[in-house]
Amino acid sequence: MAKGGYTSLYVMDNHATHPPVPPRLSQGRQHASVGQTLLFILMSVALCGMTIEACLIYHLYQTESVTLASSSKIITVSLSFFPDGQDVVHAKDIMAWSTDADPLLYEMDYKDRSLVIQKEGYYYVYSKVSFSDNDVFHHLVDLRTEKFTGKSINLLKSRKYSNLSKHSSYKQSNSYLGGVFHLSKGDAIFVKVSNTSKIVQQKPSDNVFGAYMI
Repeated sequence: MAKGGYTSLYVMDNHATHPPVPPRLSQGRQHASVGQTLLFILMSVALCGMTIEACLIYHLYQTESVTLASSSKIITVSLSFFPDGQDVVHAKDIMAWSTDADPLLYEMDYKDRSLVIQKEGYYYVYSKVSFSDNDVFHHLVDLRTEKFTGKSINLLKSRKYSNLSKHSSYKQSNSYLGGVFHLSKGDAIFVKVSNTSKIVQQKPSDNVFGAYMI
């Protein structure tokens, strides 16, 4: 018995919880190593997938390019008309073109001084004319289409102003026009000039008119 009449009790709790033992350093390193390995594998798989996809896209692009190039070679047919045949009768401002050379008309017909499109698509249209350069001269390629009634639509145009006076010596010049246009079936293209009497024809290449699908 303790002093003052109080009994001294000393109780020991055998069920008290002990603080957890920290994990071993080697176990932590093992977990980190496993995580890094998984991350590396996932990144490798993703990179391989991207590489394969890029190769497939490149192969597809190359195949389509070859196909388009081959198709372009098949359908690209140039034609030219020369205004020097017996059947050529110019209007005052619209040029006519000879068919004596029997040019290859790919998806086109020649009618009423015009090329008439038979297949819709993109065409490169061109025209070159030679003329006496002693006044103002206009060179145009126009379009007649069923989509628009009335006047023709101007596709290409050049305008030449000569500095020569009426008493100056004769001078010959030329004009070239060319461009790509989407044309529909039934569209007709033709060449207009300010005056067909000014057209000069010394050789077939002086005046040409044509188109080809691209």
